[in-house]
Amino acid sequence: MTDSENPVEGTPLIKPSSTDHPLHEAVVEACRTVYDPEIPVNIYDLGLVYTIEISPENEVHIIMTLTAAGCPVAGEMPGWLVDAIEPLPGVKHVEVDLTWEPPWGMEMMSDEARLELGFM
Repeated sequence: MTDSENPVEGTPLIKPSSTDHPLHEAVVEACRTVYDPEIPVNIYDLGLVYTIEISPENEVHIIMTLTAAGCPVAGEMPGWLVDAIEPLPGVKHVEVDLTWEPPWGMEMMSDEARLELGFM
């Protein structure tokens, strides 16, 4: 038995995504249409989307975070993501959960985001 507060060494901090599902790329592209209103980069390239799980029944479960717990759109951004993904052909249902573990850091940004923000 393991304590969830003390994960077993080697356990990933972020659950892997369903990258082999046929809807994965379309879901990623939909995520890229959602922007943090304070940062001119989409939330996927910012590294805010941690996990995209897609069931065999095409139900999408997203685990995401925010750049800061006090983000003024914390209550709205998950809904924006649902609104972007749910209209995709084949998607049955979308659920988005916020997490604060691990905390977001600038190292989670894609190279494209770093370039856009002038960090490269």
